[in-house]
Amino acid sequence: MSTPDTHDALDDLRIDRSDEAERTRPRWWIPVGLAVVAAGFLGWWLLARERGLAVEVVAPTEVAGGSGALSVLDASGYVVARRQATVSAKVTGQVAEVLVEEGMEVTEGQLLARLDDSNARRALELSEARLAAARSRVVEVEVLLRQAEIDLDRTRELRAVDAESQAALDAALSARDAAIARLAAARDEVGVAEGEVSVGRQSLEDTRIRAPFAGVAISKDAQPGEMVSPVSAGGGFTRTGITTIVDMQSLEIEVDVNEAYIQRVRPGQPVAATLDAYPEWRIPAHVITIVPAADRQKATVRVRIGFDELGDPRVLPDMGVKVAFRGDGEEGAAARTALLVPERAVRDEGETSVVFVVRDGSVERRAVAVGPAVGGRVEVRSGLRPTERVVLDPPPSLADGDRVRVSEGGGDG
Repeated sequence: MSTPDTHDALDDLRIDRSDEAERTRPRWWIPVGLAVVAAGFLGWWLLARERGLAVEVVAPTEVAGGSGALSVLDASGYVVARRQATVSAKVTGQVAEVLVEEGMEVTEGQLLARLDDSNARRALELSEARLAAARSRVVEVEVLLRQAEIDLDRTRELRAVDAESQAALDAALSARDAAIARLAAARDEVGVAEGEVSVGRQSLEDTRIRAPFAGVAISKDAQPGEMVSPVSAGGGFTRTGITTIVDMQSLEIEVDVNEAYIQRVRPGQPVAATLDAYPEWRIPAHVITIVPAADRQKATVRVRIGFDELGDPRVLPDMGVKVAFRGDGEEGAAARTALLVPERAVRDEGETSVVFVVRDGSVERRAVAVGPAVGGRVEVRSGLRPTERVVLDPPPSLADGDRVRVSEGGGDG
């Protein structure tokens, strides 16, 4: 017969399998949860695929005068001015006033600046005073000459009737000749004084700096109070110019052509020029001349190119420019058009250039023939129509037939 203590001891020795049963019970909610997540991801992916990848599109830009196969040679250069001058003073002096600003149009002879003219003005006043004195001296000597001639005539009359001696006649004659000599000297002094006045006036005019030709001021190099000189002086504290003027009617293009291709260039050859700042603007031009000298270090020959028309304010000195030398058979070239698209829209796949054309909410992979890139844009010579739109920065995963949607700012899909 067991006692209560014995019963408790047996309960303590019994194995409790409740925890083991709990652990071995199937957890059915885990696979269900994974299935739900997978289904949600699949639904999101299908919805995203149905909506399409967000892309930005751009339409080609159609410009006149495409290069195409008519270009026999491409080169790069700069816009230069054949007539450009840094205007300085002819004398050293302190700037009193500057009357020109950057970008100002000036005419030939227009006053650009004035130097301190106090010394030149005083020197001119002194020269004018000397001239007035010399002229007064001439008047005085003329009076003395008339008196000497009167005395000579009277003495001759008296000598004719033996009322005067021969010595008196000789003295009157000498006085007349001396007066003539003094008059000639006085007139020479007037000429010298007039020369001094002319020099003084020129010195005063030299303190006024004027435009040597019509053009546009592109710099302002001095301020009132500074010293200017036609030569460098003063340890670098003296300015050597007031302003730089460019004749905008003398602008042209200079390019360096590799001497291996110079045979493709000839004087008068038509050229299509494109400024780096305005890549969509084709400027008609022509070859002026081939400079008859080669650079042995760069193996290039300089070519001067003139614009067919000048006066457009967008053309500025020192601008970068790309030029395409035209070949023969230029008839109708002006009427041709070129399609330009950003370089970002063209993907290089080996030796093939492709673009992705957006059509009805999907993309079409299109192989195109392109020309050289100019200013961030490239000319599409074939494979694209002006009314079509292409994807900018196509991602590597984008493939033919993929659904796309145009992002905000890119236009309609």
